[in-house]
Amino acid sequence: MHTRTTRAFATQIVLGSLVALGAGGGLGFAIVDLRHDISVSANTARVLDQRIAETERRVAEIGGLVATGQSPEALEQRNQTLALGLVPPAEGRVVRVGVSVTDRLAANRKAEIFAAETGQNLVPVRFNLGGASR
Repeated sequence: MHTRTTRAFATQIVLGSLVALGAGGGLGFAIVDLRHDISVSANTARVLDQRIAETERRVAEIGGLVATGQSPEALEQRNQTLALGLVPPAEGRVVRVGVSVTDRLAANRKAEIFAAETGQNLVPVRFNLGGASR
């Protein structure tokens, strides 16, 4: 007994449309969830950017305060206020270094490391401005 009615075809159409609607709904839910995740990530990035800007502003502010505190006028005032009795150095005793301090320290450290690896003794050079040997 073969019954071919339009009702059987309608059932297949209804089931197909329900499957299509379910798949479309699932895809729509996935898209909404993805957009929500993107929004949360964007908000987190915005908050982090604001914190970075605030931290950089604070660092610049503290750097300004340190520079103000290290100015010659402020140091002289503290010397007088605390009665330290400090005097400025004589210009003849000041040695100006023309190279970068970090480069010079890095070169010294490299020399120490390579001397230790090869078993050599590294003798540091010291300047005695007074002329007396120690």
